[in-house]
Amino acid sequence: MIFGRGQKKKIKIVDKGVEKWIYSTCGYCSTGCAIEVGVNAEGKPVASRGVSGADVNRGKLCVKGIFEHELFESSGRGDNPLIREHTHEGYSETDWDSAFKTMAAEILRIQKTWGRDSFAIVSTGQLLTEEFYTLGKLTRGVIGTNNYDGNTTLCMASAVSGYKRSFGSDGPPGCYEDFEHTDALIAFGSNLPEQHPIIYWRMKEAQEKRKFPLIVVDPRVTALAQSADMHLPITPGTDVVLLNAMMHVILDEGLEDRDYIQANTNGFEQLENEVQKYDPVTASKICGIDEDTIRTVARLYAKAGSAMSIWTMGINQSTHGSDGVVGINNLNLVTGNIGKQGGTSLSITGQCNAMGTREWSSCSGLPGYRYLENPEEREEIANFWGIDSEFFPKQRGLTETDIFPAIETGEIKGLWLVATNPMTSMANTARIRKTLAKLEYLVVQDSYADVETTQYAHLYLPAATWAEKEGVFTNTERRVNIVRQATQPHGNSKSDLWIFNELSKHFPQAKKPEFPEAPAEVFNEMAELSKGRLVDISGMDHDKIEQNRGIQWPYTEAQAERGEAPKPGGKRLYTEDGTFSYADGRAKLIPLPFIDNNEVPDDDFPYWLNTGRVVEHFHTRTKTGKLGNNNKYSPIPYMEINPDAAHELGIRQGEYVRCVSRRGDAVVMAQLTQRVPPNMTFIPFHYHDCVNRLTLGLLDPHSRQPAYKQSAVRIELLADQKAAAKMSMKRRDF
Repeated sequence: MIFGRGQKKKIKIVDKGVEKWIYSTCGYCSTGCAIEVGVNAEGKPVASRGVSGADVNRGKLCVKGIFEHELFESSGRGDNPLIREHTHEGYSETDWDSAFKTMAAEILRIQKTWGRDSFAIVSTGQLLTEEFYTLGKLTRGVIGTNNYDGNTTLCMASAVSGYKRSFGSDGPPGCYEDFEHTDALIAFGSNLPEQHPIIYWRMKEAQEKRKFPLIVVDPRVTALAQSADMHLPITPGTDVVLLNAMMHVILDEGLEDRDYIQANTNGFEQLENEVQKYDPVTASKICGIDEDTIRTVARLYAKAGSAMSIWTMGINQSTHGSDGVVGINNLNLVTGNIGKQGGTSLSITGQCNAMGTREWSSCSGLPGYRYLENPEEREEIANFWGIDSEFFPKQRGLTETDIFPAIETGEIKGLWLVATNPMTSMANTARIRKTLAKLEYLVVQDSYADVETTQYAHLYLPAATWAEKEGVFTNTERRVNIVRQATQPHGNSKSDLWIFNELSKHFPQAKKPEFPEAPAEVFNEMAELSKGRLVDISGMDHDKIEQNRGIQWPYTEAQAERGEAPKPGGKRLYTEDGTFSYADGRAKLIPLPFIDNNEVPDDDFPYWLNTGRVVEHFHTRTKTGKLGNNNKYSPIPYMEINPDAAHELGIRQGEYVRCVSRRGDAVVMAQLTQRVPPNMTFIPFHYHDCVNRLTLGLLDPHSRQPAYKQSAVRIELLADQKAAAKMSMKRRDF
């Protein structure tokens, strides 16, 4: 029987007994999808759905968001604080008060013995913003260590550094609505369909209407590259060369926006002198893109009415990551594509609240994009918190990637890890393993007790996850959206805000600053501190944020008092009537010499190693590895290898191989595909004891972000395939 349109079989949706839908914001990537959690009559979360009235996702969710409600009952969750005297001994349960007393006593002991900065703190990009702010207050105003950072250094530090160098402040200037106004789009090292599927949908919907060209710059034929009008398979780590060459063409042919440059920038002559060295012929021999393609893309971008650039880890995770971001900013400044509809440099952030930690955690400075190096800003925060400004350090301390070497050298003796898993996420796993073993005292605070780093912890603190608590996230386009509590914390776990507040009471100097207990009160304190800043949220509160399905900053108290509704679609920084964050109001055009300091393939290690994400998993799989509906798609580590390279090595589809670098080795399953060239392999970074056993992680000199994507490996076929398969299947379980 043939079914016509009116005779289609109806899809039946399973009735999960949802009694109530509770508003929230997705806790995975930085897209910021509005999501509702469905709870049944017993108050148990049983479903997730997108919110149709929210501008970001307009009712849609990716595969991670669809099953996000399953997190609450996933395996491995922590129930109670765990303590042990030595790392080789077993844990015993303890109560919260005893845990806090022990932790505070150990921090104070280490600081008294070795100095205030001998205890370090590394947090995450996944706490609620109120929790970030409170941790920053605890760290900067009570504990007093200057060695404090977030794991966002591993993913977004180069974007932060690049924005600061070019514009004088962090803060992505564009928004998703720019897709609907642009005439040309370049994506540098960004694979939206797998990294940020809903942003990809927004982009494709706009492209279908406007027919703008999409150019993808990526060494690999990613899912985004497959749908591009032009794919530029660049040599890893040479984005700066390509960007300089594009600007060479633009300036040589007089395609720059000279009026915009003169009115809004400094440093044009120095930039012009530098890019003269990068003619397309010379550049093509370095970056691997032929000279005619360089000219074509440069002309297309400069002649477009509005043009925008987006990027993710392909730019950031490089020894030239910060320069790559500055290069993108340079390109948009010389073409006048900053601060207007469809013209922007838009960093696509990694974690759900990486923006929140950048804005409010005090990791790289003080709340609200304030600098420790600025005495007036130190005084302002000290007065607001009621402490002596001399308690603050006068410059930023070590980043996460410098904290671990400082443990090796004995400079740092104690470490507190908050919702981050360096045993999987840091480069050169073997080195990190030895580093953690050297600590006198390690605290791991996480929703999961079985996170790999807990092996080395002296104290484990079980934290609530996602919608077991309440507060806000900020997404890629600076939209603040709220997470409402949908269920009680698992077992005896507690919200991170409660943990920070209670711990503060065990330090003798904690009478000031004060620590509000309710998330809404913390937000109001942040809003007060934001007045007059670039990141002004003073017109917002929790209820107003939910009513509007998220509000982009800046949204000021004055706007709220005038009854001015938040703009639903998109708000841009540095608009034509605005100024940049430098004192003179101008952006900086910065010349970028290319220094080739990457690890490159050679006779012993002949293949580039590239790393990245897959759509079904998130970061270190601490969450998605526990959910059957996510994990079933990619349960074991695998490697993409070109069929021609595989044939030369005698490797067949589905066979297990050993990848070997100068740091270590990893066993993965071979997947033959033309998505990678013959001299490259790709391994997803989500798996413990896998790809980061291989990576080198040289650091960007400005951002201190590791270069995960420029390493060299050799590939060996394993003789005992059954043993390799058994090892791989064993490693899939937590």
